[in-house]
Order: sequence, then C-alpha cells, then structure tokens
Amino acid sequence: MNEDEYIASRVEEQIDWYDRKSQNAQCWFKWLRGTEIIAAAVIPLIAGFAKDPFPVTLVVGILGASIAIISAAISLNQFQENWTEYRTTCESLKHEKFLYLTNAEPYHEEEPFRLFVQRVENLISKENSAWSQYTQANIENIKTKIGKG
Repeated sequence: MNEDEYIASRVEEQIDWYDRKSQNAQCWFKWLRGTEIIAAAVIPLIAGFAKDPFPVTLVVGILGASIAIISAAISLNQFQENWTEYRTTCESLKHEKFLYLTNAEPYHEEEPFRLFVQRVENLISKENSAWSQYTQANIENIKTKIGKG
C-alpha cells in the first residue's frame, strides 16, 4: 500500500469515523442531559403551583423516574466519555496527518511514511485498547453484581 492509498483508505476513513461517532455521542449526551435538566427544573414548579394533589404526584413521579432513567442511560452508554475520547483521537489523527503532509517534525527524516504509519496505528490501537478495557471492566462488574444478587 502506498502513501496516498494509506492516507485515503485508513487515515481519512478513521478520521471520518471518529468524527461521526464523536458528534453522535455529543448530540445524545447534550439532548439527554438537557432533557434531564428540564425535567428536574419542572418538578418544583409543578409541585409549588398545583392545586389538585393526584395529578401532581403522578406527574412528579413520572418526571422523577425519567430523570433516573436518563441518568442511567447517560452513564451506561458513556456518551460524554465517548464524545471526548473520539474527538481526541480524531484530532490527534488529523494532527499526525498534517505533520506528515508538511514534512514537519518528526516526519522530516528519511522514511517518514513508516513512522507515520506506526504513529497512526498506535493512536487507533490505543483508543481501541481503552474501549476494550472499559468493556471488559463493565462485564466483570455485571458478573459480580449478578453473583451477589
């Protein structure tokens, strides 16, 4: 594989993937967190101004339950963490690509392509390893909780 093929089929593809995933995680995180904030803010308003207690308790209960569900979904899916991790990896890949294309340090020596590939693959591998460790830790945590239940 030559330099142009590698940049197009590996580097650009990974940059696009991390960019999309980061934007998606950011969107979900902000939408869910915003909904959670609004639900939490509405509870005291409803409780303070309502005249009939039955619908108030039902609505407040539903809002409270939705806050708990939203908080759990954000935590379970790690939207904020994924957003920042994917964005960091995306920007690091872009940084390496621009350093390479401009022959800036550390790519100003002989055989810069080999070094470029090593550094790009290291960035991708590092992010994949972090994801794998996180996933494995969650599986172990679930197994421990099931075993105690």
